Amino acid sequence: MTVTIAYLGPEGTYSQLAALAYSLDVEQRTGQPVRLMAMPTIPKAMQATATGMTTLTIVPVENSTEGGVTITLDTLWQLQQLKIHHAMVMPIRHGLLSHAQDLGAIGVVYSHPQALSQCQRWLEHHLPQADLVPTRSTTDPLGHLADDNAVAAISSEWAAQLYDLPILAHDINDHADNCTKFWVLKSDTPEVSSQDGQVTSLAFSLPINGPGALLKPLDVLARYGINLSRIESRPTKRSLGEYLFFIDLEISAHSKLGQQALGELLTCTETLINFGSYSVAAIEPNLSAAKARTKATQAPL
Repeated sequence: MTVTIAYLGPEGTYSQLAALAYSLDVEQRTGQPVRLMAMPTIPKAMQATATGMTTLTIVPVENSTEGGVTITLDTLWQLQQLKIHHAMVMPIRHGLLSHAQDLGAIGVVYSHPQALSQCQRWLEHHLPQADLVPTRSTTDPLGHLADDNAVAAISSEWAAQLYDLPILAHDINDHADNCTKFWVLKSDTPEVSSQDGQVTSLAFSLPINGPGALLKPLDVLARYGINLSRIESRPTKRSLGEYLFFIDLEISAHSKLGQQALGELLTCTETLINFGSYSVAAIEPNLSAAKARTKATQAPL
């Protein structure tokens, strides 16, 4: 049986690089062949797995510099049949791709909003004259670089290799340890439910917007001695001032302590969603291996 994986395309994105690294792991562990499917947006990638078009989806959820990827969180709340199967942390090294002869010739820089933000100080110092234009992905504008030498794009060395583009400046992200966490998502099945790990991701809304409403669920975690490694709020989109809270706990929801804590959280939240307990692994993609695997794993839409 072939495993199909949706990711934010087109070819050359960091999401594809993460998907290629994960596909190699799947093939080595299970012996199953893997096919990758590029999707135009993060929601469409997630919907592909929610509707059964693909087996898995790999999406970015958090960057060490810019924080949470809000579109991923918002879509996961809407597609609650998706569960987190694994998490991967991958280093992000941006380059400036352009046919320009020098930085002074560049008038426009294109990239995904996250990439532009992760390189903000470098851009202010080296390209103060350039207009910054957001795109749907770090590879969306690459096909147009040949049309104008005054145009540049922030993307990866991986994308530069795929599209045969020159890199005018390497490692331009503001922080050398810049990295992104990716979630591997799968539809809720008994197989997913049995997955275990030492990180549990939850999301909840509150029954009232009043004093102490958020304190109650946080107090539950404190009393059980459960470390809260991440908390992020998103608007419910129902009313101004109402929020959803996404949290990561350093405990398995399948443990006795985890089950007791979840039981108490149900009493002080309006809606509580458990997206699963899972392991987190660091990955360091091999660009040569990734390039060799691209044609073998890529499937048309």
